[in-house]
Amino acid sequence: MRQLLYNAFLPLCSSLSLKDIHAFGRGLGWLMWTALPARRKETTARIRDRLGLGERQARELARASFRHSACAFLELFHARYMDYRFLAERVEYENPELFARMCSSPRPIVGVTGHLGSWELLGGVLKCFSSKTDCQVVVRLPKDPALSDLLMHMRSQSKIRVLPHRDAAVSALGQLRGGGLSAFLVDHNCRRAEAQFLPFLGEVAAVNKGPAILALRAKAEVWPCFLLRLPEGRFRFVTLPCLDTAGLTGSRAERIESICRFYTDAVERMVLRHPEQWFWMHRRWKTRP
Repeated sequence: MRQLLYNAFLPLCSSLSLKDIHAFGRGLGWLMWTALPARRKETTARIRDRLGLGERQARELARASFRHSACAFLELFHARYMDYRFLAERVEYENPELFARMCSSPRPIVGVTGHLGSWELLGGVLKCFSSKTDCQVVVRLPKDPALSDLLMHMRSQSKIRVLPHRDAAVSALGQLRGGGLSAFLVDHNCRRAEAQFLPFLGEVAAVNKGPAILALRAKAEVWPCFLLRLPEGRFRFVTLPCLDTAGLTGSRAERIESICRFYTDAVERMVLRHPEQWFWMHRRWKTRP
């Protein structure tokens, strides 16, 4: 039954313009805010405690986060329409020299980002500008098989291969050792066995060390990048300076921690810049040391 529902939902959302998707997303965000009082209260408290805000300001920021997160998930249905014309008309680049270096680098690249801004559209930028002939995106999939199939279908594009994170290690390492690019969302909560525990927004969080281990084994460059949502259907691509793991010293554990700390700090800086565009509903601090 759910498969039929998702199959009916797919052509409907895929036919919408980006403007319509954002209008739909704002409406969906309002509906979630209204219909999920427990999650609304939890998100507000999380923002208040992590950012040190008053109750009223935290509540307004939480409401904006609901809207932005709903828009971000629905932008999945527009990801395949990201082409050179779209990018030329709608995307501006912060640190364009770093963006050019990332796209032209002959080294293995681990791209890292978070659930911030328009993360579902990031693959379209990499597809158009990366010098790599084949880019991998490693994702966590929901437990619902029908929904997983839908997400895999929508995220897969020319030059973009999507891998479920549980089965990604061998393929991603081979991709990197061949000089390719593998991209990860690094602000998920994760299991204790997978975690490096580090401070994030003032509280210790479980940071997935899988991308760090792969980067270290492949001697890759780690590039943080983010696609922020601007008014009127425009976007800003932010590229931050990279970490060259080939130059790290210390024990293996110390180098892995350094890489984890590097990409965790990058996400934290961007969340503090644009807290309304981060996915605060996620239970980021669920796994404890």
